[in-house]
Amino acid sequence: MAPPPSIGAHALLVLLLQVGLLLCAALLLGRLANRLGMPAVVGELCAGVLFGPTVLGHLAPHLTAWLFPRTAAQFNLLDAIGQLGVVLLVGVTGMEVDLGLVRRKGTVALRVGLAGLVIPLAAGVAAGAVAPRSLLSGSTDRATFALFVGVAMCVSALPVIAKTLSDMNLLHRDIGQLTIAAGVVDDVIGWLLLSVVSAMATVGVRAGTVASSLGLLALAVLVTATVARPLVRRVLARCRRSSGSGPTIAATVCVIVLSAAATQAMGFEAAFGAFLGGLVVGSVNRVESADLARLAPLRTMVVSVFAPLFFATAGLRVDLTALSGTVPLLAAVSAVLIAVAGKFAGAYLGALSSRLTKWEALALAGGMNARGVIQIVVAAVGLRVGVLDTTTYTVVILVAITTSLMAPPILRCAMPHISPTEEERERQRAWAVFRGPRPSAGSGSKAA
Repeated sequence: MAPPPSIGAHALLVLLLQVGLLLCAALLLGRLANRLGMPAVVGELCAGVLFGPTVLGHLAPHLTAWLFPRTAAQFNLLDAIGQLGVVLLVGVTGMEVDLGLVRRKGTVALRVGLAGLVIPLAAGVAAGAVAPRSLLSGSTDRATFALFVGVAMCVSALPVIAKTLSDMNLLHRDIGQLTIAAGVVDDVIGWLLLSVVSAMATVGVRAGTVASSLGLLALAVLVTATVARPLVRRVLARCRRSSGSGPTIAATVCVIVLSAAATQAMGFEAAFGAFLGGLVVGSVNRVESADLARLAPLRTMVVSVFAPLFFATAGLRVDLTALSGTVPLLAAVSAVLIAVAGKFAGAYLGALSSRLTKWEALALAGGMNARGVIQIVVAAVGLRVGVLDTTTYTVVILVAITTSLMAPPILRCAMPHISPTEEERERQRAWAVFRGPRPSAGSGSKAA
């Protein structure tokens, strides 16, 4: 049997240039965003827009075509690195979730998540039902398009929420933990709805599609709690016998990546499995009082390299020049208004109904409003199955970026009115060795 072909010299050169330039731009623009009082994720997303068709593609199209060719074989190499980045980012986020708090306030998270999902879902379906026919792709029927718009409006972006809260030093706060928990509720239901609408666009929806998805979801959670957790505890206990942190880091990455692969095989997003894997590792470490300092190098690498590269890669697909016409521009403005109003109203009312203060409700609504890369993934699915065309795809991407930019100012406005508790301070101290020293300037120190 002949050996598999290796990557070509030119393809490797282009990949290395892509990674190096995107990472440099993400680093510089991320630091600039921090200096302007925004989390680094804002600048990292803009780095991709800078190298994409909106800016560099418009100013130097031949250079863009050479540096970022749209051939699947080349672009998928960069995409693979970015997908690994988001899987590790969500996994690390899961490690920082306080399951004790989630169990105590699970009803609040469920109420906020559901309210923040149902209202924008209904608003999005209504908007899709009355949208101009010119926005529909090919032979897509109105019902499928309307349902897809609703799904695109209701999702929240767990990776962007996690990165924003991390940049602003808010993950240890109760509001940060509740936002993550409510985001998980949105993500689970959102991916279930996405699987239904994708089936409608391709083979037609069947009752068995929904039933099998629910069954697989329950199976994933059950296996995580009953099988994966004790197994991971034994593996990490054996790794702790080593004097170095290498075996612990490698085992943790294996747990996160294989968990992501499991949910991807089930038809859900890989990030959901990564989050479950991170939850298991984090809960085992806290139960066993393991030294989280062993995993600090992993977090540093993920937050400083893989995550910025992923966000920059996501921005490469944005083409704002597609919104030059009157109808697409009005559609984009309307989509942003509907998405913001629906998600904000839902999460805010859900928080108030749970007897949270108006400032806590404002912070939750602001964090949940960020759509980010999950909406980009949803848009990519819509483009692949033929529900969206280039124009409507760009509209959805614009909503993702705009809502992600809105989250930090809202959080910065609300958090000074929410006094930290002793439990939050203890949580911050417990995670200090894992997170490393906080920056002395920028939004992170302000939000704490």
